[in-house]
Order: sequence, then structure tokens, then C-alpha cells
Amino acid sequence: MPRRLLAYAADNLSFSDPDAPLTPTRLRIEALSGLTVALALVPEAVAFAFVAGVHPLVGLYAAFIVGLITALIGGRPGMISGATGALAVVMVSLVAQHGVEYLFATVVLMGLIQIFVGIMRWGKFIRLVPHPVMLGFVNGLAIVIFLAQMSQFQVPGTAESGGHGLANGAWLSGAPLYLMLALVALTMFIIWVMPRITAIIPAPLAGIGIVAAIVIGFGLDVPRVGDLASIEGGLPPFHIPAVPFTWETFMIILPYSLILSAIGLIESLLTLNLVGEMTNKRGGASQECVAQGIANTVTGVFGGMGGCAMIGQSMINVKSGGRTRVAGVVAALFLLSFILFASGLIEQIPLAALVGVMFMVVIGTFAWNSLTILAKVPPMDAFVTILVTIVTVMTDLATAVVVGVIVSALAYSWSNAKRIYANTELLDGSKIYKINGPLFFGSSDGFGELFEIDTDPDLVIIDFAGSRVADQSALQAIEAVSGKYEAAGKRIQLRHLSRDCHMLLSKAGHLMIDSDDDPDYEIAADYGVKTGILGSH
Repeated sequence: MPRRLLAYAADNLSFSDPDAPLTPTRLRIEALSGLTVALALVPEAVAFAFVAGVHPLVGLYAAFIVGLITALIGGRPGMISGATGALAVVMVSLVAQHGVEYLFATVVLMGLIQIFVGIMRWGKFIRLVPHPVMLGFVNGLAIVIFLAQMSQFQVPGTAESGGHGLANGAWLSGAPLYLMLALVALTMFIIWVMPRITAIIPAPLAGIGIVAAIVIGFGLDVPRVGDLASIEGGLPPFHIPAVPFTWETFMIILPYSLILSAIGLIESLLTLNLVGEMTNKRGGASQECVAQGIANTVTGVFGGMGGCAMIGQSMINVKSGGRTRVAGVVAALFLLSFILFASGLIEQIPLAALVGVMFMVVIGTFAWNSLTILAKVPPMDAFVTILVTIVTVMTDLATAVVVGVIVSALAYSWSNAKRIYANTELLDGSKIYKINGPLFFGSSDGFGELFEIDTDPDLVIIDFAGSRVADQSALQAIEAVSGKYEAAGKRIQLRHLSRDCHMLLSKAGHLMIDSDDDPDYEIAADYGVKTGILGSH
């Protein structure tokens, strides 16, 4: 056992993988990718802090701590985590009603819940998300990232707004707008053309660096990172949330913690899958849950607003060449160094450069092939893709995924409910119903409609060789049909049912079971044991 634990730790805490050994060239790529991600994290963390109604440093500390811990022990090298908008929109009401200290306590409990989910290995259920839901999720996310950049085209905050953030509704116009658009377009062009020139510097970093040099060198008057807020600060202070440790406090923070933990894990696990598809890696869902939980628990006691995986920044990292844990660690350390030592320099970076980077992320994230396959896939799959995209934009990512999974499950159930039918034949004065298709709650009514009880002979045989009995509704439907035949004074035989079904149905006292060739179906057996149905009648 100790050897297994050591092997597990070596595999999961390694900074590299067989596909990306840490050569000097690889370290350079990882470091530059991490720097690019850190630059993109600054305005995002500040903006989400404003959304949640907390100080910008609360968002920056969360981006640093969550990013560092998940980079070290997360489920997938290459992923980037930090403060996110999906969580911020939930936090704003808590902060408004109870204050930031309750937010810190909520983030701690959120992390503990996520650790529990990971220990229970519930992260594996993310595999139940259908492909159309993933397509809608990715497309909706791309639109959300695009719309989030629109605020950067507003006039910098005025004295009335405290000198921070962006003025509500005051959009750039005229020459300032055209200059901003030109710089965004230049950044996007550099990112597009740079890989054709050299791979020494990640294209997004080159775009940010060149455009920043032009703006600073020529003294162009355009919005900059410093117009959002000052990012200068110290090390995150250890701070136990100053809330009463009472049952009342627990009941206040519990609903928020549950919602935040669910949203954070759904977004993180979907990011895990997306990055896995790009890097040809699989697994790590439960490990990611634990890592997110530990990161949020620590963040809550160091004055951070919590966070989860960030798909936009993860895409920047992967497309900049980040393949190991080094890039995520470097990004977090660069972010901390910005706060401690380089705030004045980082605040001079034009927002146009960062907007250009995010626009390229949007182009790379959106599943453009989905536009062509919508007409080729089943209508329900196309509907789910469009629905999830719309719900993602209108509400949040987690709600969209839940809605998509529910609609997909209902559609699947309805499709299978219509598949049940029976072939009949007469043999030696008896009638045989050969049932085909799954028998479950969705098809139980259709099953009952298959039989002609009044006109059937005295002996009826129902053969389930081509069917599967899945749940209690199916067993109840069989018993109901059997009861109707008994009431009509007719005998019934059931064939190819599991012996557990026999056990249940025989207790009705009116069934004659032919079980010589009946197989054992594990599904029915498991269901009967787990629910306590078997032996309860």
C-alpha cells in the first residue's frame, strides 16, 4: 500500500508527462505561456471582483491561490483556475446582504463540499453530459467571453464612480473607439501571423507585448488596466472569517456554498474534458474535485473570493504551448509578483491588447463545425445544442448544463418509451406475446396497451427474451397486467424474467411462472436489493 500511495503521488504531482518532458525548451514555452495567462488574468479577476461587490485584491488573491493549488494537484496539467464570473454573480447577493466576511466563510464551506464530492468520486458523473450539451456549452461560453469584453469599450470610471471600473452606459465613440478597435485588430493579427514567423514566443504574449509597446511608446490615450483599479497590494493575509460560529450562520452560508460548489465543479469538470480532448488526456475528475475543494478552502482563509477552472484562460495556455503543471504555477507566481512588485507596469497595459487575445480565444473556442452539423444530426440533438447555448448566455454555465442533461434524458426516455412492442402467435390454444424493447417507467403505459385481455385465450404467455425490465414501474406494470388476466379468469405465464422479478410477482399468488430458461439480469437484481422492493410484498 505505501508503494501505491507513493506511485499515486508521483503521477499526480509530477510537473510533466511523457508527452511533454521538461527540457530547457519546454520550460521556456511553459514559462512564457504562464506569463501570457497571468496578464490575461488581471483584468478578469478585477472585473469579477467588481461583479461580486468586493475589493479587486479579493479577486486577485483568489486567482493566485486557486490557480497555484489547482496547478500543483489538479486533475489535468494545462488547466488554469481562478476567480470566475459564474461564481461572482451568485456571490453578489450574499455580499450585499451579509458582507464580505460571510463570503469568506461560504468559500471555505464550498471547498469542503467539493473535497467531499471528490473523495466520494462523484466527479465521474460528468461523463453523463451528452455531446450536444458539450457543444452548446462551448458555443455559449464563447459568446459569454465575447460579451464580457464589451465592457472594455466603455469610458473609464469617473470621480462619481470612485475612479475605478468603467462608467455604466458611457461607451467610447469617435476617435477613441476607432483607435481601440484598431489596436484590438492589430493584436488579433499579430496572434494570427506570429506562429507563421516564429514559435519562440507564444503568439498571445507577442500580441500583448507589441501593442503595449506601441501604446506606451507613442503615449496613446486608450483605456488601460489601471483604469479598472489599482492592483498594488501585499501577500494574502491569513484571516479566519469574522462571523459568528452559530447554526444561524451555517444556515445562511449553506445554500450559497452548495450552489457555488456545484457551479464550480460543473465548470471545472467540463473544462477538464475540453482540455483533455485537446491534449489527448483522460481521467482525473475526482482529483480535480479535491483540488478545487482544497484551493477554495485555503482561499477562504486568505481573503479570496474563491474560484474554479477558467476555460478562456485554459485555452490561452494550451494554445500557447502549456502542457504541464509548470505553466499554471508560473502564471500564479507572475500574478503575485504583479501585485507585489510590478503593479505600476501592468497597469499601463492597454485593455485593447487583452481584448484582442480574448477575441482570438472566442474564435478558437466556438465549435464552428456545429453550425454545419445541426442540419445533419437528429432534431432533438440540434435543439439541445441550441438550447444550452441560449441558456448559457442568458443565465450561467451550470444551469445550462443541468437543463441540457435533463432535456437529453427526457428525450432519451421518450424515444425508448416508444420502442416497446409485441409480436404475437397462437400455439396449442395459447397466445404468446413476445415483448421487444425496454420496459421502464416511460414505457409501462405502452406495455399495458399491448394486450387484448377480453379476446385472448385462457392461457397467455408473455416472453421477455427481447426486453429488459429496468425499474419498479416496470414490475408494477407486469403485476397490473397479470391482475387483469386473473380478474378475467385466465392464466398467464411469464418467461425470461429474472428470478428476482419472479420472487416479487409470485407473491401476488396468481402467477404461473415458467422459469427453466430464465436468465439472471443483474440490473433487476441490483435494483431490487437497493430499493428493498424484493421481498417487501
